[in-house]
Amino acid sequence: MSTVAAAESKAAAASPRHQQLIVTVFGLYAREHGGVLPVAGLVRLLGDLGVEGAGVRSAVSRLKKRGVLESVKLGNAAAYRLGPGLEEVFSEGDERIFSPRRARPEDPWLLAAFSVPESQRALRHQIRAAFTRLGFGAVSPGLWIAPASLEREARRRLARAGAAGYVEFFRAEYADDGEGSGMRGRVAEWWDLEALDATYAEFVEGQREVRERWEGAPPPSSAEDDAAAFTDYVSLLTHWRRLPYLDPGLPAEYLPGNWQGLVAQRLFAELHAKLAGPARRHAEKVLAG
Repeated sequence: MSTVAAAESKAAAASPRHQQLIVTVFGLYAREHGGVLPVAGLVRLLGDLGVEGAGVRSAVSRLKKRGVLESVKLGNAAAYRLGPGLEEVFSEGDERIFSPRRARPEDPWLLAAFSVPESQRALRHQIRAAFTRLGFGAVSPGLWIAPASLEREARRRLARAGAAGYVEFFRAEYADDGEGSGMRGRVAEWWDLEALDATYAEFVEGQREVRERWEGAPPPSSAEDDAAAFTDYVSLLTHWRRLPYLDPGLPAEYLPGNWQGLVAQRLFAELHAKLAGPARRHAEKVLAG
């Protein structure tokens, strides 16, 4: 992960933008409603997150300009739905966000090599951006690497960008050091592990109050508890959902000791198990109302 990406992640962790919260809410609750949420319901849900109606409308306007949301009618009510193709993107993201996989040292690596004519420099930037967003490490400007489990996801991302024909994929194993110490050094070169570890540590610290609030507490049972769970869960997921894309699931054996990514993953899994159900009950009640 680059230093710039780490700085962006730190800023997002400090205070999620209204647009980020709206995307989280749509990702969680819109697909069961055909990708559509009524404007009134969205405003009420964002109100529970401390966003005023004017802030919701402003954020939605920016998301519409980006093609993330579209205005539609739900019966006689105004509503928004996800832009074309985004339900597929959200569905693909579910596995990465909720069930991130960590590779083992014996698993193969995926090498992605590409060459783009100078006349198509914008496409070259698109390809590099796609690999960065998927968590690939850069061996050289035209050669990128990640655990082989990311191949299908990478192919889909490149196909959507119209760049699949410029990239060749290879499955490989590291042959220079059977003990693994050589690969540990290469991993530290190809990924900014220090910045990534710091980003995970910020997530853990940022969720400290949420963890303390729910740790050892009985499962939420009242409407008030469900509303509190909704607020904490949407914030939790908004902070978390970028992290599995910065970390491609590098083998733990190649990572520094006391790697905060493992701590963060356990924390998210525990809070997700406790809060997701009550949060959904609250959201569905608000949307039905």
